[in-house]
Amino acid sequence: MRKFITIVILALAVAISVPAANPYKKYTDHLPFAMPEVSAPTIPDRQVLLSDFGADNTGSTLCTDAFTKAVDALTQKGGGHLVVPRGVWLTGPVVLKSNIDLHLEKGAVILFAADERLYPLVSTSFEGLDTRRCQSPLSARGATNISITGDGVIDGNGQYWRPVKKSKVTESHWKRLLTIPGSQEMKKGYWVPSEGYAKGEQGANMNVPNAQTEEEWQAVKRFLRPVMISLVECKNVLLQGVIFQNSPAWNLHPLMCENIIIDQVLVRNPAYAQNGDALDLESCKNALIVNSRFDAGDDGICIKSGKDKDGRRRGRPCENVVVDGCTVFAGHGGFVVGSEMSGGVKNIKVGNCQFVGTDVGLRFKSTRGRGGIVENIFIDGVSMSDIATYALTFNMYYGGKSVAEALADGDVSKEVPAMPVTEETPIFRNIDIRNVVCHNAGFAMEFNGLPEMPIDGITLKNVYITSHHDATFQYSKNIKKDNVNITILK
Repeated sequence: MRKFITIVILALAVAISVPAANPYKKYTDHLPFAMPEVSAPTIPDRQVLLSDFGADNTGSTLCTDAFTKAVDALTQKGGGHLVVPRGVWLTGPVVLKSNIDLHLEKGAVILFAADERLYPLVSTSFEGLDTRRCQSPLSARGATNISITGDGVIDGNGQYWRPVKKSKVTESHWKRLLTIPGSQEMKKGYWVPSEGYAKGEQGANMNVPNAQTEEEWQAVKRFLRPVMISLVECKNVLLQGVIFQNSPAWNLHPLMCENIIIDQVLVRNPAYAQNGDALDLESCKNALIVNSRFDAGDDGICIKSGKDKDGRRRGRPCENVVVDGCTVFAGHGGFVVGSEMSGGVKNIKVGNCQFVGTDVGLRFKSTRGRGGIVENIFIDGVSMSDIATYALTFNMYYGGKSVAEALADGDVSKEVPAMPVTEETPIFRNIDIRNVVCHNAGFAMEFNGLPEMPIDGITLKNVYITSHHDATFQYSKNIKKDNVNITILK
C-alpha cells in the first residue's frame, strides 16, 4: 500500500511539473518562413473587482478613478486580474500596466465617455506619422504580460468623435445629425461633430493639423480623435473573447509590439465609420490573429509599418504574422497590406479565412513616397463572396480613397512616366496566393504597378473567381499562373 501511495505521489509531482501544452503552437508549425512559438502571457493568480474601488455599474457616474486605483493596487502586488462585473461602467481613459489582465465578465460593458476634456493630448503615431492625438480610451505603453479577456463589450462612443458622409447613411440618420448642437455640415454632404473639428480639418495635412501653439492644438482637439485600443511597444499581449466596438478612429492598434495574440474577438464599427479600421497591426513582430471576426467601416485586417519619412526613420517592419480562421464582413478590404508600409512587411501567412461582402478581398496598396519592401507573403485558403470591387488588387497609386469610392468618382489609372528609383519607391515582390475562391466580385484582379518598379514575383495557383469584369495587368512581371479560372458573369 505504501509503495502504491509513493507511486501516486510521484506521478502527481511529475504531472504538476510538466507545463501545459501551448494551444497556439500549432499556428507556428510548418510555416514557409522561420517564426518562433508564441504563447499567451502569464498573469499572476490574484484578482480584484472593479466594484471594490467605488465604481458605479449603472453608467451614470464616471469610474475613471476606480480603474486607476484597481490597476495601481494590482501593480503594487505584482499584477493579477482586474475583473469587471456585469453592468455599464462609464469611464475616461484607462491605462494598463505590466502583468495585468483586464477581464470582462458576461454582461459587462466598458463605455468610454463622450467628453473630449477627459482625453488629454499626447505624443503618438497616427496613420504612420509622428503627431499628437487625444489619449486613447484604453492604452498601454512599454508593458509586458498584459491581456484583455472575457465575454464583455468595450465601446468607444465613436459617434461623438467621427465625421459622417451623407452618402453613407440614410436620410433620417442624416437629418438627426444636423440637429446635434454644435455640429455642422462642413461642406455639402459632409458632417462634422464640432466647430473645432472643422477648424482642425481645414488646415490639416494627412490628418496632422496646422497647429503651432498649445492653444491652437487645444482648439482643434475634437479633430484629433484617438484610436480606441493603443498598445505601444508592449511585449506578450493577449486579446481574447471581447467585443471591441464603435471606436473614434481605428479600433485595435498594436504598434511596435512583440509576441501578440488576438484570438476569438469581435471587432466592429458602423459601415459609415470614417477611418473605422478594425485592426491595424503596425511594425509588430511575432503575432497571431486567429478565430476572430471583423466588421468595419474601413479596412478589416490591415498590416502596416509607418508612413513615408517617419516610417522609414523608424525602420521597423511588420514581420512574422499568422492570420488564420478569421472572417471579415463589411470593410474596405478583407486582408490588407498598406498603404503605410514604409518600414517594410515580410513573413506573413494568411489561411482558412472568409471575406463576405467586403469592398475588396485581398488588398495591397501603396504610392510613391512610401518606400519600404513588402515580400514573403503567403496566402493559402481564402473564400470570398459578394465582393463589391476587386477580389485581388495591387495598386501603387493609392490616393486615400476606398476602391469603391475611387471607382464611383471615376478615378482612372493613366499612363505615367517612370521616375528614378529611390528610398521612396515602394517594392512589392515574392507573394504566393493559392487556393482562393471568390464568388460574385465586381472585378477579378488588378495589378497596377509603377513603371520604375513593377510588381514582381506573384504566384497565383488554384484561383477561382466569378466576376463581372476580367483581370487587368499593368507594370507587373514574373506573374506565375497555375490553374487560374475567371468566369465573367453576364
